[in-house]
Amino acid sequence: MTQPITPREQDFSRWYTDVIQAATLADYSPVKGCMVIRPYGYAIWERIREVLDRRIKETGHENAYFPLFIPKSLLAREAEHVEGFAKECAIVTHSRLKAVEGGVVPDPESKLEEELVVRPTSETIMYSMFAKWIASYRNLPLLINQWANVVRWEMRTRLFLRTTEFLWQEGHTAHETFEEAEAETHKMLGVYRELSEGTLAVPVIPGAKSDSEKFAGALKTYCIEAMMQDRKALQMGTSHNLGQNFAKAFDVKFQGRDGKLAHVWQTSWGVSTRLIGAVILMHSDDRGLVLPPRLAPIEGVIVPIWKDDSEKANVLRFAESVAASIVDHRVKIDDREQHKPGFKFFEWEKKGVPLRMEIGPRDVNEGKVVVVRRDTGAKTPVPAIELAHRFPALLEEIQEDLLRRAREFREAHMKDVDRYDDFRAFMEADSGFTRSHHCGGRECEAKIKDDTKATIRCLPLDGPRERGACIACGAPSERRAIFGKAY
Repeated sequence: MTQPITPREQDFSRWYTDVIQAATLADYSPVKGCMVIRPYGYAIWERIREVLDRRIKETGHENAYFPLFIPKSLLAREAEHVEGFAKECAIVTHSRLKAVEGGVVPDPESKLEEELVVRPTSETIMYSMFAKWIASYRNLPLLINQWANVVRWEMRTRLFLRTTEFLWQEGHTAHETFEEAEAETHKMLGVYRELSEGTLAVPVIPGAKSDSEKFAGALKTYCIEAMMQDRKALQMGTSHNLGQNFAKAFDVKFQGRDGKLAHVWQTSWGVSTRLIGAVILMHSDDRGLVLPPRLAPIEGVIVPIWKDDSEKANVLRFAESVAASIVDHRVKIDDREQHKPGFKFFEWEKKGVPLRMEIGPRDVNEGKVVVVRRDTGAKTPVPAIELAHRFPALLEEIQEDLLRRAREFREAHMKDVDRYDDFRAFMEADSGFTRSHHCGGRECEAKIKDDTKATIRCLPLDGPRERGACIACGAPSERRAIFGKAY
C-alpha cells in the first residue's frame, strides 16, 4: 500500500520528503548524506541540463572535464578559498586497501606522497591548467563549462537541497579586463534567471551577496534568490567575479596588447540539482509533485480505459491516434493491464505530469478526450481533432499560471520593514522576506542572524537606491537589502 503524503500544514519538512519518495525522484543511499537519484528524478535533471547546456553554448562557452581529485597543495594556494572549504573537504590518503582478519584497512605501503582532496569545486584544478593554456590576449576570453559531481561534507543533509555529493555545472572563464569579467558574471546570472523563470516557473530576485555571504575568494558574488511555499529563501544559483585573486595565486598571466604581462580577470558560476528541490518546494501540493510543462519529462499521459476485450482494441487504437496527433510533445500511453485506471490516475498525479488524458469507450464514440490539469484538477472534454492545437496551448497556460501564482505568493509575503522590533516579530512568525535598510557592517549582519536566524539574501540589482537607516544600528544606508530565513 502506498504511504500517504503528509499534509504541508501538518509537517512541511516531512511533506517535502514524502513528495520526493511518492514521485520516485530519489532515495537515501547506504552512504550517509548521499542520495540515489532515481530514473524519473534524473530525467528532470536531464531536462534542466538540456535547456541550460544549450544556453551556455549559445553564449560561447565550451564543455570540458577536469579531474575529481585535487592535490592538497593546489587547494592551499588561495588562502580565503581554502579557509572557506576546509571544513567540507574529503581527503584521499591511500591508494589501496589491505585485507585483514575481519575486513579491510588502508594499506600502509600505499600512503600517498601528497593527499588528494575530492573536488568540492574546481577553481584550483582548472586554474593550474589555465596557466598553461593562456599566454596572450589572443587566448582570451577563455570560456569553459564543466558538468560534474562535487563532494562537500555536510553535517545536515536533505534530499536535493543539501547532500554530501551532488551534481552541478560550473563555468570558469578568464578575461582581459575587470569590465569584461563583470559583464560575464551578469550575463550568466541572466541565463540562470531565464532558466529559473522560463523553465522552472520559479520567480527569482537577482542581486549581489553581502561581503560576509560571498563566495570564498571572490571579489563579488551575485545570486538569484527565490521564496518557497514555507516562505523560506532558497539560493538558486550564483555567479562570481573572482577578480585577480586566483590568477595571482596560480600565476595565470597573459601578454597584453601593449606587450606587457598582466594577470587575467576571472569568473565562476554554477547551479546544481538543488533546482529540483526548488521546483518541489515551489509548486507541489498535498497530492504530490507538480511539474512545469517545460521541465516535465512527460508532458502528458494518456490513460485508456476499458472493461473487457471487446472495448480494448477500439480504445487503444483511438489512444494511439491521439498520441500521433501530438507526437511533437513528450507523451506516454499508459496501457498497463495489471493496474486499474484509478491507480494510474493517482500515480501520474504523484509524479506531477502536467496533463492527463482519459479515454474510455464513450469518449471513442464521441471522438473526444477528457483532459485533466495536474495543477488545478480542472477537467475539460476536448474533441480529438482539436487536440493538436489545444494541447500545447494548455501546456503554455499551465506554465504561465505556475509562474504567476508563485510570483503573487512571493509579493504577498514580502514587505518593507524599518523598525527592528517589527523585523524581529516578522522573522519570528516566518512571514517571508523583508526589504530593510542595512549599513553594510558585518557586525550588524551577525547580530541580525544571531537574533532572528535571518540573513541578507541579496542586495537587489533591480531595486532603487534609497536613503534610510540601518535596521539594526540606525547608521545611514543607501539601499534596502532582502532579508529572510533560508535553507
